Amino acid sequence: MRTERTPRVQRALRLATGTALCLAASFGLALPIPFIAPVLALLLLASVNRPLPLKAGVMLAVVAMLTTGIGLLLIPVLRYYPVSGVLLIGLGLFLVFRFGLRGGNNLIVTFLVIGLTMISSAGVAEFDLAAAVIGALVKGLLLAVLVMAFSHWLFPEPANAPSPPAAARLPEEEVGRVALRATLIVLPAFLLALIDPAGYLPIILKAVTLGQQSSTTARNAGRELVGSTLLAGILAVLFWSALSLFVHLWMFFLWMLLFGLILARKLYALSPTRFSPGFWLNSLITMIILLGQSVQDSLAGKDVYTAFAVRMGLFILVTLYACLMVYLLDRRPPKQVQGLT
Repeated sequence: MRTERTPRVQRALRLATGTALCLAASFGLALPIPFIAPVLALLLLASVNRPLPLKAGVMLAVVAMLTTGIGLLLIPVLRYYPVSGVLLIGLGLFLVFRFGLRGGNNLIVTFLVIGLTMISSAGVAEFDLAAAVIGALVKGLLLAVLVMAFSHWLFPEPANAPSPPAAARLPEEEVGRVALRATLIVLPAFLLALIDPAGYLPIILKAVTLGQQSSTTARNAGRELVGSTLLAGILAVLFWSALSLFVHLWMFFLWMLLFGLILARKLYALSPTRFSPGFWLNSLITMIILLGQSVQDSLAGKDVYTAFAVRMGLFILVTLYACLMVYLLDRRPPKQVQGLT
């Protein structure tokens, strides 16, 4: 007899399979910045439970190109008026994060933040590099949309699946504080990228994922932020060691599928833990970024282990700084005692 899978099982299978397939296709096609496509596929599969129509996918790619292209307009300001440029980007980040916290689309927020930070910092070094990053994002997004459609065909959403509950929105009085916190988390990574855009672009992606975790509080910051980063580093080391036994694109796909299934079970509470879904999603995103950069280092003939150690150290520093910002900005003034005169 055919057993019906529950919606959470279908979503876990879809997320793991789609992410692994997008990873293999991106590296197999030798796309620029190949780890971008699986990260975007992961975000799409985790946030949308229905396949995107072709028209919507193309429109999303156009929106991504336009939003990230904002960074190109900021290049002259950063080159000739650097202080004003940094302040302008800081203001832009604050407004974008506030838009997202008030119910704006998370993907649009991500693209806007990437445009303000990654694209502008790359363009300060070389305009062609900024244009190449935009091209990589658009190509990666189109591939992610195609893989998403295939994954939904392979593991369709059950007809009787309930609609996911709407994400809880922050109280209006909290929006400004959390948006400021996210801005302060991303800005140092942006300043590092101005020094060496090619070397520090992954750090910006990491900072963006940290900044968008609006539910993090001072009480759980260490567990949610530092814990997920350390877990991602351990998983990346295990993944790399397993892949080294037999280096092949299909093995890359199969190992990603295995690791994706393990984390997807945690993400969708098929194997319940005390960690939030954001913890497991952040761990998977960080692992993909670390692995993608390690593969690129290997192809370029660099010392993979030294580069990984430096990159992991920077990720941990960025995460500790994010914890500090959460702690400082999550503090509340003491409540006044009622009834005292």
